[in-house]
Amino acid sequence: MPVNYELDDLDRKILALLMENAKRPYTELGAKLFVSGGTIHVRMNKLIAAGVVKGQTLIVDHTRLGYDVVAFLGIYLKGSGLYNQAAAYLKGIQEIVSAHYTTGVYSIFAKVVCRDTDHLRDVLQRIQAFEGIQRTETFISLEETIDRPVQIVSAEEMKALRTPE
Repeated sequence: MPVNYELDDLDRKILALLMENAKRPYTELGAKLFVSGGTIHVRMNKLIAAGVVKGQTLIVDHTRLGYDVVAFLGIYLKGSGLYNQAAAYLKGIQEIVSAHYTTGVYSIFAKVVCRDTDHLRDVLQRIQAFEGIQRTETFISLEETIDRPVQIVSAEEMKALRTPE
């Protein structure tokens, strides 16, 4: 499978529908897109082999599990050469759900999910215990307004795909 897999219109529509609801049966997708369920299956296998699709994820509402605080951390490193070591250290802190190596004022920008502010304080202490971290800035999220995948079809196409036959 080529590394630079070229998505066609059918691939984009399959992905758009599955990103909206990954539990849709391939037969349902096929009927909506006027191809067989087998065609959808073959296309998905190609997208997986090309690395376009990395897997399926279960989305859980963390607040229902008692994790009520979401914070973003701007992490300043003492030197840019410490990034790999810092990233390896941060991977060991399970409350960090995402981290990005960034340009700008922070070396790393991370998202942390905690039960409460006491838990957040404990997590911050563990993060700051790494010798290569100079300091951190914490931003507590009051509300998440937007959380969606990248849109790979136009809004008009998506509306048409959602319309029942």
